[in-house]
Amino acid sequence: MSILKAAIIGGGNIADKNHIPALKQLSDQVAVVAVCSRDLGKARALADKHDIQHAFAHTAELYRQCAPDVVVICTPNYLHYPQTMEALAHNCHVFCEKPPAITAQNAREMADLAVEKGLTLAYNLQLRQTSEWALLMRCKADGLLGDIYHIKANFLRRRGIPGWGHFTDKSMQGGGALMDLGVHVLDLALCALDYPTPDQVLGNTYDLIGKAGGKGLMGSWDPAKFGVEDAGTAYLSFPNKASIMLSASFALNAQSDRNRNLEIFGSKGGVNLFPFTLHTELAGELADVQFPYLEEVDIQLKNTAAFLDACQGKPSTVCTGAQGAILQEIVERIYQSAEGTTL
Repeated sequence: MSILKAAIIGGGNIADKNHIPALKQLSDQVAVVAVCSRDLGKARALADKHDIQHAFAHTAELYRQCAPDVVVICTPNYLHYPQTMEALAHNCHVFCEKPPAITAQNAREMADLAVEKGLTLAYNLQLRQTSEWALLMRCKADGLLGDIYHIKANFLRRRGIPGWGHFTDKSMQGGGALMDLGVHVLDLALCALDYPTPDQVLGNTYDLIGKAGGKGLMGSWDPAKFGVEDAGTAYLSFPNKASIMLSASFALNAQSDRNRNLEIFGSKGGVNLFPFTLHTELAGELADVQFPYLEEVDIQLKNTAAFLDACQGKPSTVCTGAQGAILQEIVERIYQSAEGTTL
């Protein structure tokens, strides 16, 4: 098998701490040959740190000089669409950070072009690679849950508005807590239901804490420039009457500093995902079954490996372009529902 040449677009923390280390551990399949950032100094510093040969400030030079097979996109959300379309046009497989794009139309065009070109487009939604999720999928396949009909999906921070980057800039990010955090647990909830499209979406968004300011646990932010939602909720209903309740927040006056979890309710059993507990009946009695010896895994490494599997036509658990388009459509519908009700 030939070694794939990979290029990183974006010179920030997610490239430095997540993607490049994972790709380096998979050196039998892929070689990172270049970093591209609009700030050439930043690109060169990141390339030197990880012993990568090339650094570019412009993608045109990247494609001309390196002709990569794979492009990993680690830029702000508003750049996902143009950079993915450019990479696909240059016949590259694309591994893009979440969320897929700013709009549902953009995400659909990205997915369609990947199919047209016969290339892999995937998104970095790493919670699919946790041991808890793998166990849930086994429980579902073994019939222990029966028919799943309701899911509560939460990704909540008490005061976790990021005090760096562009997370509070709507023009660059497209949204706040729902775009950044909610997509992770919404992706899992949709996977548990085999990724359907809801026929009803009801959403609300809030920005009370973000615009008022106050104590932060992830740095300070400027309330005057806070342009996204600090919290969002949604209720999704599907044609088969299954439902999802979604909650995501950067800032919420709650007891816990952080709450990331799924509660899954089926006709035969239910699951609390983190930590994993199966709620069922055994020997005619109600039982809560815990799994204290689940393996701790590097979910970024596993998700990168799953992406490379998809590039090679192997079975893969990575979030596909088609699934990303459905995910982005639902997020857009939540925002549309919330219009006129944002406080």
